[in-house]
Amino acid sequence: TGKTFIDWAKSHGITMGYIQLCSPYQDGYIERFNRTYRTEVLDLYLFNNLVQGRRITEEWLTIYNTERPHEALNNMTPIEYKILKQAA
Repeated sequence: TGKTFIDWAKSHGITMGYIQLCSPYQDGYIERFNRTYRTEVLDLYLFNNLVQGRRITEEWLTIYNTERPHEALNNMTPIEYKILKQAA
């Protein structure tokens, strides 16, 4: 599947970016997100099927992207941060 994805990306003009093995600090934002998703969704639920997994993930993402305060946003929710930036 990896080669298929790489071929698809190339055919659509998408350049792949890689981090060095054993160097998750090179992409700390996604590593932090992956850890949060793993502990708050994957470790908490047993999915009966892919549809259920997608539904729970979509619900979690909505909360994560709208209602949850983020340290990187000075402990504001993304919506609060967006409103503040638009007002500035």
